[in-house]
Amino acid sequence: MNPIGIIQSCFKSKFGIPRQPGLSPSARATLELLPPYNRPEAVRGLEAFSHLWLLFVFHDHLGQTWRPTVRPPRLGGNQRLGVFATRSPFRPNPLGLSAVALEGMDCGAGGVVLHLGGTDLLDGTPVLDIKPYLPYADARPDARSGFAPEAPAEQLRVRFPETVELACRHWENQGYPELRELIREIVRLDPRPAYLPRNLQRDQFGTRLLDFEVRWQVAGAEATITEVLFLHQTPLPLP
Repeated sequence: MNPIGIIQSCFKSKFGIPRQPGLSPSARATLELLPPYNRPEAVRGLEAFSHLWLLFVFHDHLGQTWRPTVRPPRLGGNQRLGVFATRSPFRPNPLGLSAVALEGMDCGAGGVVLHLGGTDLLDGTPVLDIKPYLPYADARPDARSGFAPEAPAEQLRVRFPETVELACRHWENQGYPELRELIREIVRLDPRPAYLPRNLQRDQFGTRLLDFEVRWQVAGAEATITEVLFLHQTPLPLP
């Protein structure tokens, strides 16, 4: 199979990516279709749908050994279930499936780009197929959900100290308008490995979002954002 397109995502590292799509509405991405699939007629009518299914490759797991049992984070990271009873990336064929919001389309002589919201995809993810989401067939309110019957609760309060708040406002005015909200949505879900004791104290956690290195500390039920560092050039002086 050949990828039909490549994701450009706000998630530049695996740590911090929501474990399901839709948990972070501000997590946006683009899907740029590749030749020969980047023809406007190939997506004709897609604009009528609000959501899409994406079938993709866990490209960061290529070459890794599959596991017959895995430890779902929703069960605390210590109880094992069969891999086919989970959405773990450690699969015989490292394929993923995400339902994402379609927020816009750019079609022209230069190709086709889809603008997506509520994503859970690592930057550079190869996409194998796109299918429209059909609520009457795909949403089954009477379905059983096993060990994950509802969306995970927000686990952490997120605090921005004044200096970090100023830095974020500065970068929001420089072309990153939802920076604070994106950070808040990611950190409040507590992306720490589920098997770590929740009273474990570590100096710092961090991940890459957009063009930033974001770092935070956790104490009890509160996460404090300690740094938001721009990665590509010397930051401009803060006001």
